[in-house]
Amino acid sequence: MNIKARIIDEPGFERMLRRLAHEILERNKGSETIAIVGIVTRGEIIARRLAKMIQDIEHRELQIGFLDITLYRDDLRDNLKQPILRGTDISFDVTGKNIVLVDDVLYTGRTVRAALDEIVDLGRPATIQLAVVADRGHREFPIKADFVGKNIPTSPDEEVRVLVKEIDGEDAVLLVEREGGKA
Repeated sequence: MNIKARIIDEPGFERMLRRLAHEILERNKGSETIAIVGIVTRGEIIARRLAKMIQDIEHRELQIGFLDITLYRDDLRDNLKQPILRGTDISFDVTGKNIVLVDDVLYTGRTVRAALDEIVDLGRPATIQLAVVADRGHREFPIKADFVGKNIPTSPDEEVRVLVKEIDGEDAVLLVEREGGKA
């Protein structure tokens, strides 16, 4: 991985998540109506952290779930490999809830579109709000995040990588050169 820039370091990552937690609470006037849903894998980890921060601020338990959007991807038939399923785990009724959907990087919008399809298959939420650590632009679908940790304009030969302690041993947001050169 050829790192071009370290956009957010570990202390900045913590501050950014705290800011997102407060923005979510402010928009929803507290935590009574919200449920947090993370997109597997890094979105799940970030969702757990945001939920804990919100619970610590509000002193109440939140409903939290996780989506594996693999079977909802629009490129599944183009991918010749057998998909690896990690499983969706949402043990509450989404109907009437303000769902805060959490992912690491918003890019084309295809992952979020798949997640929206899956959530709506589970029920009819009051709202679905999107929280992301990084928005790098280059949308292919008309999707916009409600809560953004950092907007990072990129070129086609760059990627944004969100690192989390649980997987990568550190919390950071990196701008890296795309593997294999330009897209």
